[in-house]
Amino acid sequence: MPAELPPLEALLDGLRVVSIPLRVRFRGVEQRELALLPGPSGWGEWAPFLEYDAAESARWLTAALESAYAAWPAPVRDRVPVNATVPAVPAGQVPDVLARFAGCTTAKVKVAEPGQTLADDLDRVAAVRDVLGPEGRIRVDANCGWDVREATDALSRLAAYRLEYAEQPCPDVPDLKALRMALARNGIDVPIAADESVRKAEDPIRVAREEAADLVVVKVAPLGGVARALEIVGECGLPAVVSSELGSSVGIAAGVALAAALPELPYACGLGTVRLLTGEVTADPLVPQAGWLTPRRVVADPELLDRHAAGPERLAWWRARLISSYAALG
Repeated sequence: MPAELPPLEALLDGLRVVSIPLRVRFRGVEQRELALLPGPSGWGEWAPFLEYDAAESARWLTAALESAYAAWPAPVRDRVPVNATVPAVPAGQVPDVLARFAGCTTAKVKVAEPGQTLADDLDRVAAVRDVLGPEGRIRVDANCGWDVREATDALSRLAAYRLEYAEQPCPDVPDLKALRMALARNGIDVPIAADESVRKAEDPIRVAREEAADLVVVKVAPLGGVARALEIVGECGLPAVVSSELGSSVGIAAGVALAAALPELPYACGLGTVRLLTGEVTADPLVPQAGWLTPRRVVADPELLDRHAAGPERLAWWRARLISSYAALG
């Protein structure tokens, strides 16, 4: 966050909104709307999902203002490993999805998708294992889709594919803690990662304090910026994975800045997701090279912003959202 909040009028004047289709349906979204804000430090991306209220969107706005008007913490590494991301697609589509992530030896696989079954998840993870081979790393992300009993059953079966960890299998901290205990009692060796219990929580440190997770997944935008996310990781005292919120290269750049600044980075990060978009806002996209990303700023291209510009009604909607979220900054 910049030391001084920029005037709302300046943000409204610079606001650009784009709408970019996804290659496959992801988290129920087929079209990603993104707002971009220019500033003296560069471009910031403000892209809270459409259902988020003003208070939650304000945290994302804080992160965008940090990118546009302030400096990111200094990096301690000059490259960041990334994982492939496999949406909840049929198993037959897995090879095509993974082909977009050349060089990545780790894959995050979406599971517990509404309307699908555990059999669908098992088939998808099996297909990923076939493509990655025995040395590849696989993690699953349930996005709070199971209760403790369902998660215990699912992970006991998915563990056959040697999972690196399971991300947010249950919705809240007590359930995550209960799941860790249930897995231990049953001899199921699947570490638990907390995502929503960190980024959507009033107390993001609780998950560590109550020993409800083995690691944390952190995302710059919902935590209020690179500097604040770095503080939260330090306060948690757990290993961290940096992930994205399905943004453009402008948003990914902030995630890479966080990953590059972490004192330790034992896991590949979920920052290769621009491959899931059919378009970009920059002529120089931040995409992995042989499974790695290099930290750098990304400049939005006016021609591409025009090409993917959202219609007048959507721009008006985002302007109103910016006004309410700015007010929520206090």
